[in-house]
Amino acid sequence: QVQLVESGGGLVQAGASLRLSCAASGRTFSTLNMGWFRQAPGKEREFVASITWTDSTYYADSVKGRFTISRDNAKNTVTLQMNSLKPEDTAVYYCAAAATGWGLRVENNYNYWGQGTQVTVSS
Repeated sequence: QVQLVESGGGLVQAGASLRLSCAASGRTFSTLNMGWFRQAPGKEREFVASITWTDSTYYADSVKGRFTISRDNAKNTVTLQMNSLKPEDTAVYYCAAAATGWGLRVENNYNYWGQGTQVTVSS
């Protein structure tokens, strides 16, 4: 079993930056593949970014060049650095963990989820 706790959300203006963190516990973090998803009001949850246990990273086209995912195995955390935020980035952001390293853009391939953290970007 893996427990995931997100932090770092908040209300910012367009163009600002936020740093989301996800703390993991319950299993050897270094063997997990991690991802961030988001869900805006009235929309389905969508893939944002992922990082494999070998540090390969993947991004949604909508955030490529603005967001950076990273991991710290010593601290059991995964971080999403979000720069140049836009109002359309407003959503609840979820951290997720997957035992396997394929299909990380698909939420059904993740085994564990955090409760989410709200990010609101005002124009």
